[in-house]
Amino acid sequence: MDTDALAAMARILSPHCRVVRMSDGALIADWRRTRFLGMAEADVRAFAEGSPEERAELVDVLVRAGCATGGRRKERADAGVGLWLKGVHLLVRTLGFGRVLRLLPLVAPGYTRADLPSAEEVGRLKRAVQTHSRISWFVNGDCKSEAVTAFVLLRRYGLDAVLHVGVHEYPLAMHAWTTSAGVSIPDPDPGGHTFTPVLSIDCGGQ
Repeated sequence: MDTDALAAMARILSPHCRVVRMSDGALIADWRRTRFLGMAEADVRAFAEGSPEERAELVDVLVRAGCATGGRRKERADAGVGLWLKGVHLLVRTLGFGRVLRLLPLVAPGYTRADLPSAEEVGRLKRAVQTHSRISWFVNGDCKSEAVTAFVLLRRYGLDAVLHVGVHEYPLAMHAWTTSAGVSIPDPDPGGHTFTPVLSIDCGGQ
């Protein structure tokens, strides 16, 4: 097996993973979770000699297995979160929050993946949404925009999500957040204030 193929694979692996040459391919050792993933020689060679499509497919396999971070794909995904957030915020400001909620069935599909969402997966989205929200003078931490963006993206990923709108009586205030896998985007009790849900939307706005 060409050492270039092993080197190409090693470059995209997470720091806690190591690739070892085997007689008929390679073995990826995931020391953090104490597990191993075998790959055929043809798959390993694809990292150095295969088409971009073949390489992308193999990278997706390693990302799903938790052995790779996704590299540029993650950067593109994070950039996409920022665009969605700004677009949603613009809609909320121009159409009003109520009208945007009624549009959710058009942009948030009702299908669901067979596998359940993980807290880690939703947590990554939460960090991306809130990072873009805080660094944008345009969005400026708006909870409605964060909640709608998270709901739409989670549903488009095929994951269960529920968007809540809650109120706090004294002083009167409204707050919005989306929950999935036990994670809330943004936090449901900002500043330690408890908001009572008065509206909950799931299944693509149904």
